[in-house]
Amino acid sequence: MEKIIDKLKELGFNSYEAKVYLALLKKYPTTGYEVAQIADVPQSRAYDALKSLVADGFVISDQAKPQKYTPISPKELTKRFKRKVNSTLEYLEKKLPSVREDYNEPIHTISGFDNILEKLKEVINNSKDSLFCELWASDYKQLENEIMNAYDRGVDIKIVGYDNLQTVFGQVYHHEGAKDLEYYLGSRMVFILADNEESVWGRIEKQVVWTKHNDIAFLMKEFIVHDMYLLDVYKRFPEQLRYFYGKGFKKLKEKILDKKSTYNIH
Repeated sequence: MEKIIDKLKELGFNSYEAKVYLALLKKYPTTGYEVAQIADVPQSRAYDALKSLVADGFVISDQAKPQKYTPISPKELTKRFKRKVNSTLEYLEKKLPSVREDYNEPIHTISGFDNILEKLKEVINNSKDSLFCELWASDYKQLENEIMNAYDRGVDIKIVGYDNLQTVFGQVYHHEGAKDLEYYLGSRMVFILADNEESVWGRIEKQVVWTKHNDIAFLMKEFIVHDMYLLDVYKRFPEQLRYFYGKGFKKLKEKILDKKSTYNIH
């Protein structure tokens, strides 16, 4: 019972109002005197609580003498609070960003593998429509349950998989050279975009960036989709591409980055 009282207080009831409402659920219609006895609160406090609950529409009083009180049903109570909360959240969602004219979604950094993994799971669990991912096989295993649940919810899943990532669902584009990339970059990389709006990317063993910034989401999708384009082309025409660009696109990298560049890119 104490837990229920605490939850009602979270919704805005004070402790006397919560106790009185629960007492009325046990016996109604009933008088203020009886309510005070059932709720085990001072009679004056019971009447104050009843007056407040009647004013808020959570309790209905008749005009009889002595006056008797009846609570609205628990279902109606929770329905009213849901409407109120949803209405408040919708208003704030629209109005809060306008407090600052040039407001943009903030960009956060998250450090530490465990913290990063929790954020990745949260983003995946929140997805409703689509997931675009670039993952190493070992990290995919850590997130497999969450990704599977997203798939079961009907989320469209497309993955660029490193280090021979295998899955029985979604669409996977296999990327070669995972070991070299991990060595050059000092960590495995992760890129996840959920519903074209929430993104996480960076070095999964060190630090990642998380944001709902629209422009970042746009760039993230462009990056992942173009990787998928190239991987699909490479899968279909491996010999022709090796002939024109050399192994690992060496000639193409030199053309773009120049031969002296020490920058290694996949």
